[in-house]
Formats: sequence, structure tokens, C-alpha cells
Amino acid sequence: STPKPSSAASDVYKRQLETHGEKAALIWEPDDPGMPSRRISYRELHAMVCKMGNALRRIGIGRGDRVTIYMPMIVDTVAAMLACARIGAVHNVVFGGFAPASIADRVRDCGARAIITADEGRRAGRSIALKANVDAAMKMPGMEGVRNVLVVRNTGAPIEMTAERDYWLDRLMDRETEECVPERMNAEDPLFILHTSGSTGKPKGMLHTTGGYLVYAAYTHAAIFDIRDSDVFWCTADVGWITGHSYIVYGPLANGATTVVFEGVPSYPDASRFWHVVDTVSYTHLRAHETRHDL
Repeated sequence: STPKPSSAASDVYKRQLETHGEKAALIWEPDDPGMPSRRISYRELHAMVCKMGNALRRIGIGRGDRVTIYMPMIVDTVAAMLACARIGAVHNVVFGGFAPASIADRVRDCGARAIITADEGRRAGRSIALKANVDAAMKMPGMEGVRNVLVVRNTGAPIEMTAERDYWLDRLMDRETEECVPERMNAEDPLFILHTSGSTGKPKGMLHTTGGYLVYAAYTHAAIFDIRDSDVFWCTADVGWITGHSYIVYGPLANGATTVVFEGVPSYPDASRFWHVVDTVSYTHLRAHETRHDL
């Protein structure tokens, strides 16, 4: 039988608003240990996702369109994934450490119509020129299908903007409301495409569908980690890998948990960084990320 359409993926966390609206959905831990962490409630995240979803629709992105997300580990990255899901667009997250050629390979493979990036990222005390990498990728053959590049202000670094192609995402979002009607999707409709790392050959885009993936992510997160309402869950993966998709974003948020977005690396400023964060913030669950990137 034909699956009944559902907005479960695009509204993956909204059902938490009634009971967990003021609860922290995300805790952002910055790369610089001297900077304060940031807590974002379910209500704040919902408003951010709605405004971003409306902005994407405003520039012509809709159901079935692919959107590449090349971002650092910041709150806006999670919002971008959920905004795509909310309007039925298929997100394709590219690890923020990849070079222009790797970006172009993945954009061409999935047929992205837009790229969401940031001016720069931060990693181990260094600045990563994300927008400049996207600009270099856009000059490569086969990138003509990308109509827009949306840029998040992260470090405030000066960057080049191409007229009628590049837009500051915050300016687009400022014009939008905090209500965005979610697209109703079938269980087997695409949710996202994620590429293999490419370490053993040409990267392969793996398609994950709406219903099955969400059930898997939510169930395994709840059952394996025995999540309780007061828990704070930290998966140390990057959101550019499947572990980050499942156990930073979709699993924890579907279960109403508080999940951690860690901008840094475990060795900066020294090898005690993880344990310093655990001690000072009192996380209850630490899910370390392995080096394999199976999808």
C-alpha cells in the first residue's frame, strides 16, 4: 500500500515544544575554550528553522531540490539541515574540512541548486576559509546548476560576494516569519544524501529516506543510550558524517534530548579538552566517534 504522507521529518522536534519548549535543544561548545558556550531552546531552534525554511522557499528552493551544506560545527548548520527537511528539500552535508575539488564533486553528483556556507569556520585555533573554498569550487566545470550561495556570518571576516548569486542568510531570514508550514512527505521520500569519504575511491552519494531513517535514528538513540529527560548527550562526531546526522541532530532532537554541537577538536588546546568540557558542563553521555565513516 502507498505510505501515508507525513511531516515527521520536517517537523522532527516541533512536537517537543508543548512540553520542552524552554528546554535546551542544543548546547554549542566553541573551538576557543575561552569563549562561552551557548544554549538554544527548542522554541528558539524552531523559530530559527522556520525563518530559514521560509528564506529557502523565497529563493525558489522546494520539495525534491538538493541543497549542499558546507558549514562549520555551529548552530546554523543544524538549523540548515532541519530547514531543508521542513520544506522537503534534500540536504547534502559536506564536511567543512574538504577542499574545493571535493566540494565540487559532491555538488555535481547530487545536482544541488543551492549551497549554504559560512564566511569562515574555526578549527583548532585556525580560521578555515569556507566561502573562499566555495567560490573556488564554483569556478570548476559542471557547477552551473548552482543558482545561489547563502552565507552565514560566523567570524565576520571579509569575503567576496557575487551579485545575484550570493546572499547573506541573516538578511534573508530577517524578512521572514517564525511560522513555516512543513511539507508533507511520504515515508520513502528522500531526506538527505551523504557521500562516502572518498578515501578508497570516488565518493558515493548514499540516499537516506524519511520514514525509515528517522525511526532508526530515534530508536537507536533512545534504546542504546538509555536517554532520560534530564540527560545531556554529546556525540563527538562532525555533522559531516552519518554519526553526526544520527546522534547530534535527528536522534536526540526527535527524542526531546539536549544535544551538543562541538566546534573544536579533542586535541586543542591540549589533549584534555574533552574531559575539561565534561567536567565543567556535566554532560551525562559521551558518544565518541570512530574513524570509519560507513554510511
